[in-house]
Amino acid sequence: MRKADVSIFFLLSLASLCSCYSFRGTSLPGHLKTIAVPIFEEHSGAGVAQFRGELTKALVNKIESQSTLRFTPSVARADALLEGALLSFSDAPSHLSSITERALKNRITLVVRVNMVDQVNKKSVFTQSFVGFADYPVGSHVAQQEAIGFALHQIIDDIFDRIVSGRKD
Repeated sequence: MRKADVSIFFLLSLASLCSCYSFRGTSLPGHLKTIAVPIFEEHSGAGVAQFRGELTKALVNKIESQSTLRFTPSVARADALLEGALLSFSDAPSHLSSITERALKNRITLVVRVNMVDQVNKKSVFTQSFVGFADYPVGSHVAQQEAIGFALHQIIDDIFDRIVSGRKD
């Protein structure tokens, strides 16, 4: 085989393997077809209520696009219910200057508690806390907002992985 033929064969093989990978074959019980996700509550006392909607919307989008579950706004009609609350939000120094002992970087830390209920079988699937964090340079509002977004997406990914893993408590 010529070098070009080997390269083409390799690329075609790689493309066919990548197209097979999907979260649609999850370990979710077969009877769970729909999920309701009410807007997450805010219990942190930090005045960051805007994150509730962002977190809920992004999580619903990920569930619908990467699993077999379909979102329903009706809690009563859903096979599964996913409820959550933002428990804490902190923005604290994480790296100090050795010369001035002032913060060079701050760390955003978010903690979210989630409870998923199988409403068909009337039992809890899991209750778990998830933590997301990111550092950013002190004094940069843009970097702070990016760090918050990064921490939220860490949590969304971890919640999604927990939902589709089918792992029992």
